[in-house]
Amino acid sequence: MRLRVLFLCFAISLPAVAAPLAVPDQGPALRIQGSNTIGAALGPALVKGLMEHQGLQGVHSEPGDGANEQRVVGKTRQGKTVTIAVAAHGSSTGFAALKNNRADLTAASRPIKDSELVDLESLGDLKSPEAEQVIAIDGLAIILNPRNPLNTLNTEQLAQIFNGEVSTWEALGGIGGAIHVYARDDQSGTYDTFKELVLSRRGKPLAGTAQRFESSEALSDAVSHDPQGIGFIGLPYVRQAKAVAIVDGDSQPMLPLTSLIATEDYPLSRRLFFYLPPSSRNPWARALVDFTQGSKGQAIVAANGFIAQQVQAIGVAPRPSMPDDYQALARDAQRLTVNFRFEEGSASLDNKARQDLQRVVAYIRSHGKLDKQVTLVGFGDAKNDPQRAALLSKLRAMAVRRELVKSGVVPRDIRGFGAQMPVAANTADEGRIKNRRVEVWVY
Repeated sequence: MRLRVLFLCFAISLPAVAAPLAVPDQGPALRIQGSNTIGAALGPALVKGLMEHQGLQGVHSEPGDGANEQRVVGKTRQGKTVTIAVAAHGSSTGFAALKNNRADLTAASRPIKDSELVDLESLGDLKSPEAEQVIAIDGLAIILNPRNPLNTLNTEQLAQIFNGEVSTWEALGGIGGAIHVYARDDQSGTYDTFKELVLSRRGKPLAGTAQRFESSEALSDAVSHDPQGIGFIGLPYVRQAKAVAIVDGDSQPMLPLTSLIATEDYPLSRRLFFYLPPSSRNPWARALVDFTQGSKGQAIVAANGFIAQQVQAIGVAPRPSMPDDYQALARDAQRLTVNFRFEEGSASLDNKARQDLQRVVAYIRSHGKLDKQVTLVGFGDAKNDPQRAALLSKLRAMAVRRELVKSGVVPRDIRGFGAQMPVAANTADEGRIKNRRVEVWVY
């Protein structure tokens, strides 16, 4: 199944570059290391966009010194060569390169780990809003051979399959004999994300018999040619394989669709990051981050098969499983393709939510919906106290309302639905964090 990614229409506008960036006398102007998911195509495409935005001519890519490395090269009007180096060996390598001064900017397909945060303290707080930049949303698709008749799997089954506990398709109600497991390599942020969302949550290691790949494209093609194969992959790399719907806990089965990944409701959705050390004095690093967050950069994100952080209103079909009040809302209003989420153990908006506030306000203002045309809907996790979840879900919606009011938006209503309609299992912190969310609806 090939997945189409829609280009959405609203993003933070990027001001015109006031003056050309300085070009170093020798060496690359910028060194990027990290995620293969970003570095294989998206990172170089963003770099090319920035270079062209800077007025460089003849911008093109050349092979780097090793596998999964490349250089993006352009020339100034004065004929001076500008080079930006991109190495894509996995998210972990990007943070290590920052420490060893072999990179100016890290591309990561997972959040920075606490151990890495401590290890890089000398560079400043890499969890600060200026340092941690969400540049796109990706979904991990679970892929099968197109001839495999199964269409839905839950995250518990995935853990058992990739751990080797379930070893035949017949054990899942399918056909085909032994299951062949395909996985990314240990340096990959894709693997880190899958391990965190599926395996580690259940205390299971990856099966030693899994075939490992550094290349996303090679893994996908291997599954599409193996009737007994199963793998996990970033959305742009589904290629000729078949993606299946995923269930987590009590959630509905969800395919890796654009709208479900944009809101991060899809169980295997993830954020893609740039990490820019606060201590950085490299103007090209800051310029790339700013370019990426702007409308031109997000258009490049969408063109490369990822989900751009742009806001669109979508219709939601009422379902009998929804609370009556939510069904009524779905009939009367449209939902924006963004969810506000919060720092772990906090009522404070996380770094992505802070960025999304600007995008949501821009959408509301451009559509003339500043005055009582917006409803905020909060959700929480049950834990042991449903009444507490109901209260906290409304308080989260109130926290978003306070921020919108500062920008001149007067919401019509706020509602709290407590622990209803979970999008993830409440049995682990990661799932509870996803369930603590605020949706935005417009009339």
